[in-house]
Amino acid sequence: MTSKKNAPLAGLTVLDLTHMLSGPYGTMTLTDLGARTIKIEPPGEGEGTRKLLAESPDYSRDGMGAYFLTLNRSKESVALDLKSPEGRTVFYDLVKHADIVFDNFSAGVTARLGIDHDTLCAINPRIITCTVSGFGETGPDTQRPAFDQVVQAMGGGMSITGEPTMPPTRSGIPIGDLGGGIFGAMGVMAAVIARQSTGRGQHVDVSMLDVQVSLLNYMATMHLMSGNVPDRIGNGHFVHVPYNVYATMDGHVVVACIGDAFFARFVEMLPLPALMNPEYAGQPARLRDKAIIDSAIGEEFARHSTLHWMERLRAARIPCGPVNDFKQALSDPQVLAREMVVSMPLESGEVVRMPGIPMKFSDTSEARFRAPPRVGRDSHRILSQMLGYDELHIAALQSAGAVGV
Repeated sequence: MTSKKNAPLAGLTVLDLTHMLSGPYGTMTLTDLGARTIKIEPPGEGEGTRKLLAESPDYSRDGMGAYFLTLNRSKESVALDLKSPEGRTVFYDLVKHADIVFDNFSAGVTARLGIDHDTLCAINPRIITCTVSGFGETGPDTQRPAFDQVVQAMGGGMSITGEPTMPPTRSGIPIGDLGGGIFGAMGVMAAVIARQSTGRGQHVDVSMLDVQVSLLNYMATMHLMSGNVPDRIGNGHFVHVPYNVYATMDGHVVVACIGDAFFARFVEMLPLPALMNPEYAGQPARLRDKAIIDSAIGEEFARHSTLHWMERLRAARIPCGPVNDFKQALSDPQVLAREMVVSMPLESGEVVRMPGIPMKFSDTSEARFRAPPRVGRDSHRILSQMLGYDELHIAALQSAGAVGV
């Protein structure tokens, strides 16, 4: 478990059946917040994400790739063959001691394995289960496979991303997967609160496609009200001007003037003749002449460096920011001050840096992360200490291939 004083989710135990990205990101979030998370993975090679980048000289350490290192920090590992009766029996015993079972299997897999909510709540009525899948557990598409870009495309977001003259563009961040994991974690925490009143657990069904539609938010409402279908507008905005990315001598800067007051400040800072039209004091004229305004600003910004413009824009208190690459973003003083780059020591003694936790709590000290486990690293200890199995029992399970230690 992540070491944290007064951790918000301390005392909760998660059985983590997840793989790839959406599910592991959800359980990583719960672990970061203090839950004890036990990965349940097949004996031998373990969960499939272990292989991703594992042999890359740049993106692996201690035989683990960046995917696995990041998503499985501070977790424990029990290697179980859930397809065997003996392995399922061990899992059922773990469920008696757990609060949450989290998976991102395709629809129907948990029922086929005998680990669906109905089965598990008969063993532990307080158990909360969560499944994050591409299309959820109801509707005509439940049996279809899906990955991040599929739900980005189907959810509508790709249709408004990119330049008008270019094909639809996916988000550079895998928001389909990550969004599913975030909403899965939120759903689990809501179910934990509900359990305090009802005394019962429940199942949380999260569809990655549903999440993408939810993230359309007010733009979906606009379409449903008007029937208008929005198109790609690049980095600009369909209401606010200037609100765009402008090239400088050595990079790019974002200017975000939402409202007339910020535009007035902007013109005071940069009194270009093209911006001095009295009509531009109001938003409708600025939107009408968006191309003229953007062209004038772009021409002027290209004359100086990003630093030059950032200093002037910040001094005028105009919402702005440089377009940072990863190196710049992960060394930004604000990012570092918020401990959004953290260090995790590995068993070899090497230290890996990775993103921190974006939620800061007034009564909780910052997390100290532990290295991800090797496959089955904690099997013997957990079966012995949590379940009370004796050595003969554990040895028999291991000999039958139901448990890996």
